[in-house]
Amino acid sequence: METVTSGQPASRVRKVRCCIVGGGPAGMMLGYLLGRAGIDVVVLEKHADFFRDFRGDTVHPSTLQVMDELGLIDGFLRLPHQQLQTLDGLFGGTKVRIADLSRLNTKYPFIAFMPQWDFLNFLREAGKRFASLEVLMSTEAVDLIRNGETIAGVRAQTPDGMIDIEADLALACDGRHSTVRERAGLSAEEIGAPMDVLWFRAGRTPGETENLFARVEPGKMMVTFDRGDYWQCAYVIAKGQYDAVKARGLQALLDDVVRMAPVLKRGIADVKSFDDVKLLTVAINRLTHWTRPGLLCIGDAAHAMSPVGGVGVNLAVQDAVATANLLAARLAHGCPSEEELDAIRRRREFPVKMTQAMQVVVQNNIIKGALKGADRPLKVPLILRLISAVPWLQGIPARFIAIGVRPEHVQSKAAPAS
Repeated sequence: METVTSGQPASRVRKVRCCIVGGGPAGMMLGYLLGRAGIDVVVLEKHADFFRDFRGDTVHPSTLQVMDELGLIDGFLRLPHQQLQTLDGLFGGTKVRIADLSRLNTKYPFIAFMPQWDFLNFLREAGKRFASLEVLMSTEAVDLIRNGETIAGVRAQTPDGMIDIEADLALACDGRHSTVRERAGLSAEEIGAPMDVLWFRAGRTPGETENLFARVEPGKMMVTFDRGDYWQCAYVIAKGQYDAVKARGLQALLDDVVRMAPVLKRGIADVKSFDDVKLLTVAINRLTHWTRPGLLCIGDAAHAMSPVGGVGVNLAVQDAVATANLLAARLAHGCPSEEELDAIRRRREFPVKMTQAMQVVVQNNIIKGALKGADRPLKVPLILRLISAVPWLQGIPARFIAIGVRPEHVQSKAAPAS
């Protein structure tokens, strides 16, 4: 085989059936599922651990069902987490109920708030029982190995130098800024978002309780999550306005936050500088092609989601389950054809498009208007008034958020125990 990459050749070569780039929800779940199926698979994670200040922390009923189907749910729910069943908000001072998950016919009718690093560490530990699965930390994909027009593996930087991982199939699970996607020449269709998000923590004392999820005021919007010993906060700003927020100064931002959420008054002192405030640049996009010969993109590498609904983690997990369902048995015999790889896009593109379409509706009809409405009173949109007033309607957004479109169930088979 003639192996072509850019840069200098690696000093080491390793051969595997599958190389997954990215140790996020898509990569770790797919690694677990393929390892469970007995497929020789390695997952590359560029960081030394999974700890990040901003990562989606909402584990929805669709993902909890997958964990149940894998026999992992009891151990998973023993991890520290908070459970949320109703989504309530303040819209211009008026309280509204956005969704009620207790109305769903599902085994786990709640959202589990859990640090994503705990979720990923749990999957890594659970996967250690599979001899065919290895997770390589501090290993960053820097290029693709090519054999003519076929992707034949991944070149990666490790603490011990460069390594070429030759693989029948490379899987890009390395997020919305995917190196693998860029090296493969795959481009995304940008759909756009009217906002960015400032992400920070405020301290919480045991006596502080509040059931509100979202707060919207003229020109301002904020979401808070009760994380047990702290409040995780998302302050929504108009797209591209971060420099203007910084120019006003930190104290002006914190004053706005406390006015909107008085429960944060004590803990907001934890935010000491703009170094404690992380900017999340919101994007919605999706690939038109998810594949090259020998390569498949899933999760955020294939479709970046808006934070609306907090569904990104769960869409990534659903992609991983669908990929294992359709490809695990085929991978036992070598790399699937590009037509077989494209079956993942054909299966998952509809739920991705539907979810993004609903996110755009919320962005354009609620968030965009709220952020531009600083000079006029804020009225609760008719659709929110209806949902809040008619309890059975609260099950509709609950299903969209909690279950999603075309939920996946584990169908890939576990390899016989050795």
